[in-house]
Amino acid sequence: MREVWPGEPYPLGATWDGVGTSFSLFSEVAERVELCLFDDAGTETRVDLPEVDGFVWHGYLPGIMPGQRYGYRVHGPYRPEAGHRCDPAKLLLDPYAKAVEGEVRWDRSLFSYRFTDPGRRNTADSAAHMPKNVVVNPFFDWGGDRRPRTPYHETVIYEAHVRGLTMRHPDVPEEQRGTYAGLAHPAVISHLRALGVTAVELMPVHQFVPEHAMVARGLTNYWGYNTISFLAPHNAYSSSGQRGEQVPEFKAMVKALHEAGIEVILDVVYNHTAEGDHMGPTLSFRGIDNASYYRLIDSDRRLLLDYTGCGNSLNVRSPHALQLIMDSLRYWVMEMHVDGFRFDLAAALARELHDVDRLSAFFDLIQQDPVISQVKLIAEPWDVGPGGYQVGNFPPLWTEWNGKYRDSVRDFWRGGPPVLPEFASRLAGSSDLYATSGRRPVASINFVTCHDGFPLTDLVSYDRKHNEANGEDNRDGTDDNRSWNCGAEGPTDDPQILALRRRQRRNLLTTLFVSQGVPMLLHGDEIGRSQGGNNNAYCQDNEVSWVDWSLLDEERELLEFVRALARFRREHPVFRRRRFFLGRVPEGDVRDIVWLTPSGKEMTDGDWHSGFGKAMAVFLNGEAISEPGPRGERITDDSFLLLVNAHHENISFSLPGAEFGAGWHPVLDTAEETPRDGHAPGDPLPPGAGITVTSRSMQILRRSTAEGSLPAG
Repeated sequence: MREVWPGEPYPLGATWDGVGTSFSLFSEVAERVELCLFDDAGTETRVDLPEVDGFVWHGYLPGIMPGQRYGYRVHGPYRPEAGHRCDPAKLLLDPYAKAVEGEVRWDRSLFSYRFTDPGRRNTADSAAHMPKNVVVNPFFDWGGDRRPRTPYHETVIYEAHVRGLTMRHPDVPEEQRGTYAGLAHPAVISHLRALGVTAVELMPVHQFVPEHAMVARGLTNYWGYNTISFLAPHNAYSSSGQRGEQVPEFKAMVKALHEAGIEVILDVVYNHTAEGDHMGPTLSFRGIDNASYYRLIDSDRRLLLDYTGCGNSLNVRSPHALQLIMDSLRYWVMEMHVDGFRFDLAAALARELHDVDRLSAFFDLIQQDPVISQVKLIAEPWDVGPGGYQVGNFPPLWTEWNGKYRDSVRDFWRGGPPVLPEFASRLAGSSDLYATSGRRPVASINFVTCHDGFPLTDLVSYDRKHNEANGEDNRDGTDDNRSWNCGAEGPTDDPQILALRRRQRRNLLTTLFVSQGVPMLLHGDEIGRSQGGNNNAYCQDNEVSWVDWSLLDEERELLEFVRALARFRREHPVFRRRRFFLGRVPEGDVRDIVWLTPSGKEMTDGDWHSGFGKAMAVFLNGEAISEPGPRGERITDDSFLLLVNAHHENISFSLPGAEFGAGWHPVLDTAEETPRDGHAPGDPLPPGAGITVTSRSMQILRRSTAEGSLPAG
């Protein structure tokens, strides 16, 4: 028998101190908790945790070292009608585990009921089919690691999948592809730096579980939005394959990215877990304390509330579930050195009763936390429940994925319903969404594409989703793509259609990089990645989803175009303002933005709401930036004119009068395959000059440095 000391209730989880390991588990409903230790042969030794304080069961075992595998068995009531599902026949993962070894091997023993008779208990032992937790060594040589702390207005986000980004990269050693080490490879970091990326937003890296039904179809959960351990980095992304080594490998990745000036933001899924609905397996939370960790339906506590579409919702009304979330966030910031979080289906976290509550306990905790409140916090501001679409309604600390930006930019360039006023608002930072809550333009995370939906090349190549490979008869995935195939569905040899698709990509990317707010680029869009029309590749861990780096040669012009856009944005603060445009003339000041018709005249209400609504010019005044620099200095920049034409025909624009500038130099034309040198010499175009903007394209002109008056009221 092993010696067991009382130990302490906190910290929760397994904590090695150099001599032994403390084990601690919360369960309000438990009557007895067994710690299960496994040796290399899989032999199980059970040890009762001897102490319980405040519903935390704990014990200290001398001599237990890093690498030790463990799990729990919780004895208590199995009364589904009361919301309790304790089942000591099921080995349970520690919610606070720092590492997990192995994977779930689907078997009927994982379920607490019999498939042939759900009303009867299934007492089969699940241990042989369960992954095991691993005690980890928390010590790591961070050296001089420093967080980049890039201000939001200087941030360029790159949404990436650890596995998908590197699986086909020719310069990454084969054994490192698809891993944290692969993402940290110098070739990958060099690519990110050349793109001007300041932050990678990683799709879920918390330990996750592929759903049973998906595995039965010969597929897997590639995206990872099915978490089972909120403090453990996903073990399949470790290049070593050794027990617990995913933790130092993840830390080494963060350290390498920080050295390159790149922040690490994690896409986190605290709204549900991998245990699914009431008919799901018993893997962890369900068997530990079902009623504390999950939202139950009050009228029938056998059933779980589902605001996520994934079978369950974490119970953010429970202080212990909230504690788990907060402890997890602090762990990733303090121990793993990450720089922020993107919260999947964040509206679900705000639900205390049924409505989304902007002042819910979760947001109160975030606001007052001295650690978490200081990192980047990004909300996916919707869930699938009633009233779940909450774009613009999150508290001041938060930024948001701006789904309205995505939709209006797509609609404008595909020639959808007239959306000129909304398109203009999105271009200018979405003040209609964020100004009233005291937030700034950087509250808007602008994106045209993300992991969910078509990548950029497919957005201009397909009208309809083509998800047959997902095995759901093409029923999965949205039908609201707001895409346009430019004249042919999918691959084509038509040179005019191909040229139009390339131009549309440049239009969308240019809009993204000149919009106020924070641009987010989807991995592979810069080199034309395609998913073959699949707009829901959540289960495609293969060439459908992986970035195809062989496209580098044929898409070299697109890559250079994106790099040029990033440089252009970085060099010109007028495109990354910290405050909203005033759009009016304060006393003694000048206008910072002016909206013009193609004739060079200022827009009237009638122009905004005319049936045409597919072309406009925008003057951005670089000498009227209202916010000071970091030392209080005045910020000035060049002034620019954007000429935007989403019409199917060429349009002749007239440059505005001399009060806007003495002349104009063309900087960028999306109708051209190769980006121009914005500083190339040449005679400027005079005020009032005519300039033809090709159909479905935009141009950017820079005001001549020759002296000229500024637009006043």
